[in-house]
Amino acid sequence: MSNYHVLKNKDGDWVARRAGSERISGSFDKQIKAERAAKNFAAHTGGGEVRIHDRDGRIRDSDTVSPWKDPSPPRDKRR
Repeated sequence: MSNYHVLKNKDGDWVARRAGSERISGSFDKQIKAERAAKNFAAHTGGGEVRIHDRDGRIRDSDTVSPWKDPSPPRDKRR
């Protein structure tokens, strides 16, 4: 599972960044685009939390993202 943050960088762009990483995963002109990308990144890495920050850097929202489609989901063993 990977957690991502959506925040505004000093250049004025909205970025999606994996928690604990210095490197950004994507840079976007609008916050909604960065939020969608972060949710997509989280889904493809097994799910996680996406924390959306406001312009001042405070967390304003947090969404839990479920994992992407599992190619071999577990089967129910109860009958």
